[in-house]
Amino acid sequence: MPKKRTSRGRTKGGKGSSGTVHCSQCGAMVPRDKAKKITGRITLVEPQLAKELKAQGAYIAPSTDVKFYCVSCAVHRGIVKVRSQSDRRNSGKLG
Repeated sequence: MPKKRTSRGRTKGGKGSSGTVHCSQCGAMVPRDKAKKITGRITLVEPQLAKELKAQGAYIAPSTDVKFYCVSCAVHRGIVKVRSQSDRRNSGKLG
């Protein structure tokens, strides 16, 4: 059977079994190296209050929000795109 991707859709390499994570959208169990990891910053303070605190010289540290998505949910949300066979070979930025 032909192989669609050289990595078989994973970043595992030769390190054996990897852990699993839950998809943030549908809750499916996905291998950690196959899941698409999205990090975002969340501020816990309202914007108006943050503006006043910054004016007084306070530092407000944003918390990091980490989400994992299965491949189907990542395609549905537009995080990854469906690519042609020739475009699948390069792993550059999507744009």
